[in-house]
Amino acid sequence: MSATPSDIQHVVQPSFPEKEATISTHSAPDGFFAQFAGNPFFTGGLGLAGFAAILAGAQRGLRQGASLLKRRLLVDVDINVKDDTYQWFLYWMTIHHRRQLSTAVQSKPSEKVGIIESLLRRVPTRMHHLSIATSKTHLPNGAVQTQFALIPGPGRHILRYKNAFILANRVRETKSMGLNNGNPWETITLTTLYSQRHVFEALFLEAHELAQKRVEGKTVVFTPRTASWEKFGEPRRKRTLESVILDQGVKEHIVADVKDFLRSEQWYHDRCIPYRRGYLLHGVPGSGKSSFIQALAGHLDYNIAMVNLSERGLTDDRLNYLITILPQRTFVVLEDVDAAFSGRTMSDESGFRGANVTFAGLLNAIDGITSGEERILFLTTNHVARLDAALVRPGRVDMTIRLGEATRYQAAQLWERFYGDIDEDSVNQTRFLHALEKLGVVQAEGQGPPDPVNMTSTAALQGLFLKNKHSMEGAIAGASELRRS
Repeated sequence: MSATPSDIQHVVQPSFPEKEATISTHSAPDGFFAQFAGNPFFTGGLGLAGFAAILAGAQRGLRQGASLLKRRLLVDVDINVKDDTYQWFLYWMTIHHRRQLSTAVQSKPSEKVGIIESLLRRVPTRMHHLSIATSKTHLPNGAVQTQFALIPGPGRHILRYKNAFILANRVRETKSMGLNNGNPWETITLTTLYSQRHVFEALFLEAHELAQKRVEGKTVVFTPRTASWEKFGEPRRKRTLESVILDQGVKEHIVADVKDFLRSEQWYHDRCIPYRRGYLLHGVPGSGKSSFIQALAGHLDYNIAMVNLSERGLTDDRLNYLITILPQRTFVVLEDVDAAFSGRTMSDESGFRGANVTFAGLLNAIDGITSGEERILFLTTNHVARLDAALVRPGRVDMTIRLGEATRYQAAQLWERFYGDIDEDSVNQTRFLHALEKLGVVQAEGQGPPDPVNMTSTAALQGLFLKNKHSMEGAIAGASELRRS
């Protein structure tokens, strides 16, 4: 059956609107998220993973940007507990905080300040994390005065110094301990603006000056602790050379030699001689050996490092190491060195062995290959004859000085110190010296030395004067107590 043109037109024409309706249905916007929601890959997790990656990248970028911004704008300074500056800064921080509180209390409400200064003052700079530090002072009468001070504790503190704000973060590691003393490892991190980094130099200089003033006029005594030097108690008030009375000319001779050594460093280096010097002070007990060392240290602004060779746990290696890491401007003092090896025994080829340190180890520490330079060593003993010749040979002991029994000169000087203000014409001093001569305690003028059995020490003389500090007659009458029985 054949179709007429009219029939064909009737069939084709209705199909066009139908096709247009279909196209319009698929092109209608249903929303961005609606299309992703209908996607099976997105619902399977790929889209979520992509969003998570974008967020992680953004977070990483922000973190790196913040770190870059911090490096550009801020500067950090780290101080660990082993550095000397650590204690200096803690002390400075305590004093600085007290000054700020004092200034805040003394400031008048009517005081006119600028707008910027007013805003800066509103920034809280108080410390809210504090620790307590206890110090003890031994008074001349034997009493102990205890003082408590609050110091910055672990945590974050905001400081204002020279119009710069500094964040101080003190961190104490509870799981990390120092090998030398067993104390927790600590660090302090100081942070400020990079443009204000110059304040650190001024701050540390001020902290050092405060630390120096703290021990000004005092002598610090160090003792070994494991593999380091620790301060032994509070610094002691410096003793003057005039307070130690030795026989005429002895004190001046030692002082002149030490000063000449301190001026001759380049002379030693030019001749390839180790720059160190040793002194041996020997004599009867109470002759002033230890007192003179303390007075000499105060006179030269030196400190003292005491070493007990009989200490348990002090080995050859540890002794050698300690002497090589001495604090600057410090005398090394080995007291009663003869007693350390009085009961010594031979220990194979290592030399004589005492409690822990061997005799060979002591010799190597004093004058061995690994011995430190720029060192002044003092040895003291009451029995010089007991010392081995290897210990007192030149190079280990460069000067030997005997501080013996009290002489007439020393007795007269001690009397002048105790009674000079009340014995103006020295009549009683002459009586006292004559009494000592008759007893054979001191040498009479124009005569030979007295019997050593009758002689006494300067410590015994001082004890007699202390017993009769308000009575010259009592001192003269008690002269017979000085004669040895």
